[in-house]
Amino acid sequence: MKELIDEKGLRIDGRRVDELRPLKIEVGVLKNADGSSYIEMGKNKIVVAVYGPKEVHPKHQALPDRSVLRCRYHMAPFSTDTRKPPQPSRREIEISKVIREALEPALMLEEYPRTAIDVYLEVLQADGGSRCAGITASAVALADAGISMRDMVVACAAGKASGQVVIDLNDVEDKEGEADMPIAIMPNLNQLTLFQLDGILTPEEFEKAFEMAINACRAIYNAQRKALMDKYFGKAEVGEE
Repeated sequence: MKELIDEKGLRIDGRRVDELRPLKIEVGVLKNADGSSYIEMGKNKIVVAVYGPKEVHPKHQALPDRSVLRCRYHMAPFSTDTRKPPQPSRREIEISKVIREALEPALMLEEYPRTAIDVYLEVLQADGGSRCAGITASAVALADAGISMRDMVVACAAGKASGQVVIDLNDVEDKEGEADMPIAIMPNLNQLTLFQLDGILTPEEFEKAFEMAINACRAIYNAQRKALMDKYFGKAEVGEE
């Protein structure tokens, strides 16, 4: 196993175990979408477009009491080290489902019966944790589209590398580390909307990783909020709390 943390306690990209990768969120990047966002989280680069609420096609998929949320997560052929086939893979189909289920609890879908809301995520460059970055960006794009929401959804992964609990795993740590635990929360409601765990953690490591992931999500939420306020209220008018 590759040594992922050196004797100084630094990871292969120079971060400390509790340090997030550089984060950038932009709102309203696509003029033809009802809502859109762009996120850079480390080397991840993802653009999200939201369309709707709109009429459902085919019509038999419409629900009489709520809107249908549809998510499509897609990795561009040039997004990884080796060229990825353009057709959807089983992993992309699974992540699309995971993202939809993470976002649904935050949306007031009952306000839009017999309609559909489509969320398209295009991964331009992948570097580990793209599902978490995609969930974070999707929530911003949904807010930009004016969809009624109970709260924002924020996602981040904690895990284990070289025997230590770390936050916001990059691609190498994701593939070669001992554990990966992505979570998503609604920060203001203190509700969990996504929990996955791949690997093995002791009870103590689990508690530490979960707490680190929660704290990271709250930090990312501040970036989400700032990105939205920058667009709608202007950067000069956004004051510190």
